[in-house]
Amino acid sequence: MIKTEDLRKDFAVRVKSGRFRREKRTVEAVAGVSLNIGAGEMVGYIGPNGAGKSTTLKMLTGVLSPSGGQVEVCGLRPVPQRTKLALRIGVVFGQRSQLWWDLPLGESFALLRHIYRVPAAEHRERLRRCRELLDLDGFMDTPVRQLSLGQRMRGELTAALLHGPRVLFLDEPTIGLDVVSKQAVRSFLAELGGTGDVTLVLTTHDLADIERLCERLVVIDHGRVVHDGTIEALHARYGSRRSLVADLSSPLPEGFELPGATLIGVEADRHRVTFALDGVTAGAAVADLVAAVPIRDLSVVEPDIEDVVARLYVSGAP
Repeated sequence: MIKTEDLRKDFAVRVKSGRFRREKRTVEAVAGVSLNIGAGEMVGYIGPNGAGKSTTLKMLTGVLSPSGGQVEVCGLRPVPQRTKLALRIGVVFGQRSQLWWDLPLGESFALLRHIYRVPAAEHRERLRRCRELLDLDGFMDTPVRQLSLGQRMRGELTAALLHGPRVLFLDEPTIGLDVVSKQAVRSFLAELGGTGDVTLVLTTHDLADIERLCERLVVIDHGRVVHDGTIEALHARYGSRRSLVADLSSPLPEGFELPGATLIGVEADRHRVTFALDGVTAGAAVADLVAAVPIRDLSVVEPDIEDVVARLYVSGAP
C-alpha cells in the first residue's frame, strides 16, 4: 500500500555568515527512508522533534516533492497524481483543520460528501458508524469554532474517513486532548484498524498511542530509520526488562538470589522488593520467590517504551 525506496528531502536555508551576509546551506530533512507497508497494517512512525516525521508524511501525501528516491502510495505517485491520490487517502493533522469553522459540524460533513462525490447511501452509512463510535450526536449542529478540542478532533477523524480512504495518515491526532477524549479517539482507531479495511500510519509523541494501536514501530532519527519492527523487538534490542514487584510477608532471606533476575529495589519498611527479569519468565520467577518467602501481593511491570526510545535516540543507533 505504501512503498518508498531511498526517499530523500533536502531544504535550502540561509544562515548568517559575517555581519551583513548570509550564505545558502542545504539541510537534509529525510535521508534515505525505505519502507514497505502492506494493506491493513497499523504502523507507528515516531522520532524526536526535527527527525523528519512530518516531512515524510508530506511527501507521502503529495504536499512536498521528494529531492530523491522513489515513493508510491496506493499504486500512485503522490505529487504527479495528487488529485487521484486524494480520493484514496485520509489525513488528520492534530494542529490543522479540514472543517469549516463557521458551519455546523454536520454541514461540513455534507459539504465533504459533494467535494469527494461520495454516493449518498455510502456517506450516510459511514457517517452513521462514526456518529455511533465517536459519540458525535451531541454536537452535530454546533459550529466548528465552538467545539472543544476533543470534539473537533472526533470531527476531523470523521471528515477524513467519509470518502472511504484506503490509507489514513494521522499526525499527532491526540495532541492537547484530555484523558477522556484521548481514550475515545484511541478506541475508535483500534476498532477501525481491527477491521483491516484501512492502512493506518500514525506519528505522535504520545507513546501510549503507539502501544495501544500499533504492532509495528518505525523509529526515525536525523532523517534515517533506526528501527523497523515490533515494539517487543525494540525492547529486546535495547535491553529493556520486565520487572517483578512483590510485597512480602517477611524480609528476604540473607543472601537470597533469584535465578535469571536482578534485585534492583528494596523497601524494608514494607518488605517490598523489585526484581528485573533478565533471562527468566515471570511465572518461573514467581515460583522461585514463593518457594523462598511468603508473598502478600505481586505484579509484573512491563518496560516503559518511552525509556526505550530515549535510549535509542541517545545511542545514535545506525
